Amino acid sequence: MAAVETERAAPDAPVATLLPGRGYGPQAPLLYYTRLLLRSRGWSVRTLHWERVPDLDPADHAGVRGVAADVLATADPARDLVIGKSLGSLALPAAAERGIPGIWLTPLLGIEDVRRAAARAAGRALLVGGTADPYWDGAAAEATGAAVLEVPGADHSLERPGDLDGTLRVLSTVLARVADRLDALAVGS
Repeated sequence: MAAVETERAAPDAPVATLLPGRGYGPQAPLLYYTRLLLRSRGWSVRTLHWERVPDLDPADHAGVRGVAADVLATADPARDLVIGKSLGSLALPAAAERGIPGIWLTPLLGIEDVRRAAARAAGRALLVGGTADPYWDGAAAEATGAAVLEVPGADHSLERPGDLDGTLRVLSTVLARVADRLDALAVGS
């Protein structure tokens, strides 16, 4: 699929699939530094570029779910990982169905099948959101039983507007939790 870019590590390396947000692409800080972290740990990284998917309207949730499910169809639940940001969290049902562990940055828990999938994947999911994000529902996140990182004052980009130092601390905190999840996956394999 031309919309997927793969950075290969060793041939037997685990694969992390990055599913960006609609307006938050792989070059944005959370995903960019997450990709660098993954690569530094020896992971291959596949990145889906929504804008390169022919005839896909990101507002068409069924279409986004279908594309994400197709991309995740080759993931190995025993060793691979998916990291979805906002729109990318529409892949949560496909990941839960296949048992693929996931890190979900600002997941769209207001969408019922996404919220239900987070509960089904609770032991394999980390949900990250900020209290200043209108799409984040901390109570719904906690109710799923998944691991949750709720960031006070962070918006939908997991930034603290007008507070550069605070935003950098948020980025550092999120990356530390991602690193912890990678460590846990490595121990489990």
